[in-house]
Amino acid sequence: MTANLKPTLLPLPLRIGVIGLGRAFTLMLPTLQADPRVRLVAATDPLEPARRQFGIDFAVRADSSAEALCARSDVDVVYIASPHQFHTEHAVLAAAHGKHVWVEKPMALGLGDCTRMIEATQVAGVQLMVGHSHSFDGPVLRTRQLIDSGDYGAVKMIHAFNYTDFLYRPRRPQELDTAAGGGVIYSQAAHQIDIVRLLGGGQVKSVRAFTGAWDSGRPTEGAYSALLGFANGAFASATYSGYGHFDSDELLGNIGEMGQTKTVGDYGMARKRLRSFLTAQDEIAAKAARNYGGQNWQTTARSATQAAHQHFGHMVVSCEKADLRPDATGVAVYGDHEKRFDALPLPIIPRVEVIDELVNAVGLGQQPLHSGSWARASLAVCLAIQESAQKGLEVVPAFQTACQAGTQKATA
Repeated sequence: MTANLKPTLLPLPLRIGVIGLGRAFTLMLPTLQADPRVRLVAATDPLEPARRQFGIDFAVRADSSAEALCARSDVDVVYIASPHQFHTEHAVLAAAHGKHVWVEKPMALGLGDCTRMIEATQVAGVQLMVGHSHSFDGPVLRTRQLIDSGDYGAVKMIHAFNYTDFLYRPRRPQELDTAAGGGVIYSQAAHQIDIVRLLGGGQVKSVRAFTGAWDSGRPTEGAYSALLGFANGAFASATYSGYGHFDSDELLGNIGEMGQTKTVGDYGMARKRLRSFLTAQDEIAAKAARNYGGQNWQTTARSATQAAHQHFGHMVVSCEKADLRPDATGVAVYGDHEKRFDALPLPIIPRVEVIDELVNAVGLGQQPLHSGSWARASLAVCLAIQESAQKGLEVVPAFQTACQAGTQKATA
């Protein structure tokens, strides 16, 4: 059985060079290994164990620097999975070497940096795609298709919330420092706001929000709640908590964010592990040990086959003629006179939608849905959440752009 792969005009596989072999890379690794349309040919990382592991897994020597990787003639696309604060530097470098740029979310830490990245890729004549974010998930894309069909009228209201243990997973100090891109606004709102904008039409005209930083030992935002108003008249509430108490996956059949089945014994594990660390250095070492190439790294950490689709919590989209509720297995439709469930086939390759969009952009020259302009607009809303909470005022986010309806399809 094979995935529903799209054609390309360029020779396949696309040759991928990776900057940064940390958490983001490990989450994309099963996709990069399983999808025949891409091939990992190069990588670089500051940590020698990660570079060594890459050499073992892919029979190629990792590069000594981002500059050396970008200068290679056998790299078509540079996948930037480095820490948030380095995204702009690495994207500009890749573009200067004529490489297509695929950068992890969040696009950058500031809107000026986003603009630099957009301009650098435009000058170089290369594509810029931003993600993975959970707006790539199959059920979310299927919900967008249902909206685009016109059968249910215009979107009027969106309700989204997610409760996780994000703040208590092993972290480097920078991940608990807002100024360095730490906390839930940069790492988690980047997912949720991207989803809400995709389903709400894209153009957010107002943000009123509150944030929470309730643990002095983890001194960054761990929660937020925001009310967004769209230019088309729709509005959305978006709430997230990473404080590790209620787990909203209970409302999705105990299917975790990565599509995995969770058990009762999973509850409280993040806080339990954190209590075992005596010093900050213990926590740093524990994270490094679990990372790619670390002492506790397992090369078969995730199977390419999932129990369900990946997701980012609970969501209801209220249209004029129906409520639409995406979950980890499909989309429930609550119409005027009937209720049904549009089940989606289980993903054969996780996150295959990311490669769909990459191949369409690099191979066919199509404007990616998750373009630099789109990702800059999502970051603008995330930053507006911070500003609104700090000032106690409504904020108008800059650089908003409309959703390109129909440019992406859920993978069967």
